[in-house]
Amino acid sequence: MYQQNIIIYEFEELFSILYEIKEILKFNLIFLKNKDKSLEFDESKYGNFLILVKKKNNIKEIFPKINTNRLIEIENYPLKIEKLIEILNINLLKQEYNFKSEIKLEKYLIDLNSREIKNNIKSLRLTEKEINIILFLKSKNKPQKIEVLQKEVWGYLSELETHTVETHVYRLRKKIKDVFDDENFLISEKSGYIIN
Repeated sequence: MYQQNIIIYEFEELFSILYEIKEILKFNLIFLKNKDKSLEFDESKYGNFLILVKKKNNIKEIFPKINTNRLIEIENYPLKIEKLIEILNINLLKQEYNFKSEIKLEKYLIDLNSREIKNNIKSLRLTEKEINIILFLKSKNKPQKIEVLQKEVWGYLSELETHTVETHVYRLRKKIKDVFDDENFLISEKSGYIIN
């Protein structure tokens, strides 16, 4: 459910090697090529992520706003690919634990341990499915159709009635409106649902 990304900064050889075996990896691969992109790096777009850099790069200059526990320096060559993948998976698990505990969404904070969404004044308990809907929609930049929610959140293709998805989204929107008086948090558009 949680988007996991390995971002490889200016290390094209490593990216090429990992890209060849991407089908067996448990994470997405992203390649950043120049310093300008890294300085504008918006971590909210990448879910649970780690950044791989060559040891020679000055990490603090390249990624000044990124927590250093998200950065992995590669310095020893040659490198056994199995060992690297093990290191990445372990570090992603550590990051996922931190990522899972609290998530900032504009004026809200979602506490995944207590399954609550809060603002500075009020809080609301959510179901696991409601949390999953929010997290999935948050990870997307465009409206998501009901069929996509069925597949990604429920894990079904077409066996599930679309009314189930619509009902869950309707109840979630109603709960948010009733507690936070916010009708614009989860928007329903012709092209699907989106977190605003």
